[in-house]
Amino acid sequence: MEIGIDSFAITPTHANISNAQAMSELLERIVLADEVGLDVFGIGEHYRKEFLDSAPALILAAAASRTKRIILTSAVTVLSAADPVRVFQNFSTLDLISNGRAEIVAGRGSFIESYPLFGLNLNDYDELFIEKLDLLLKIRDNEIVNWSGKFRPALNNQAIYPRPIQKKLPIWLGVGGTPESFARAGSLGMPLMVAIIGGETHRFRPLIDLYKSAGKQAGYTTEELKVGLHSLGYVANSREEAINDYYPGYAELFTKIGQERGRPPVTKAAFDSQNGTRGALLVDHPEAVASKILRHSEALGGITRFTFQMDAGLSHQQLMKSIELIGTKVSPLVNQ
Repeated sequence: MEIGIDSFAITPTHANISNAQAMSELLERIVLADEVGLDVFGIGEHYRKEFLDSAPALILAAAASRTKRIILTSAVTVLSAADPVRVFQNFSTLDLISNGRAEIVAGRGSFIESYPLFGLNLNDYDELFIEKLDLLLKIRDNEIVNWSGKFRPALNNQAIYPRPIQKKLPIWLGVGGTPESFARAGSLGMPLMVAIIGGETHRFRPLIDLYKSAGKQAGYTTEELKVGLHSLGYVANSREEAINDYYPGYAELFTKIGQERGRPPVTKAAFDSQNGTRGALLVDHPEAVASKILRHSEALGGITRFTFQMDAGLSHQQLMKSIELIGTKVSPLVNQ
């Protein structure tokens, strides 16, 4: 199983550091992830003050020049708000810089700021994504593209460069919880990246079964229908230390997001439930986290990639120590 980290480049509100320092520290964490043997590092895409990841391909390109083996991916590319031509060109260029280590996770994102920012109508939410995904895959699979759609001028015998080192640039579909998204990924034969940040992980099994069924009906093999899992997590030397480090920032961040969406504040009881045996959170010591990853994999019918999202309120030093533990202890335990 590939084990990695996803970051949204969140600067803790209590950290008295500049954005430039925060970006420098993020790159240090990607370098460390590479050095301790992690398989993948993803950068999200947001358009909010506290997030520094509005240009993920640039961050990943900077990391590519300082790393040797780690896969560098988006997590996710907000495709609805992007031009698929430029997305492909950016990540194809990243593939050249990294010598074949670039990937894309295409999705819709969990916030809507990009719609007014780029002059898009939120009522076109589904149509925009479906059309742009179709174009992105056509560009990936064809050097010369003929395509027409509703939201972008047509492409007629248009050559699109540069081409990546990888013969077929990996494009995953990032999904939340809608059956249509799982079925779409399967029918297109795309690897699936499932974001489970709450609830009980095993409840997603019917959706993953739907994905695999749709993929097999479309003629794709089991090997092509990969499933990855993205969840909130943090690793420390003990369970008590992990919770004490992680909970305050988690509560602050998700209470703020919850207020925007009409949800009640985060409580410690709710956190403890989510961090229990069946909950989605993985905040614990290395052995417990490794065991939980394996339980989640079994519950979902087998996953090929797991990524931790652990930005919430943690210091650079805490994140560096957790990355070291994930690389040197969690990943080996999972893959034994």
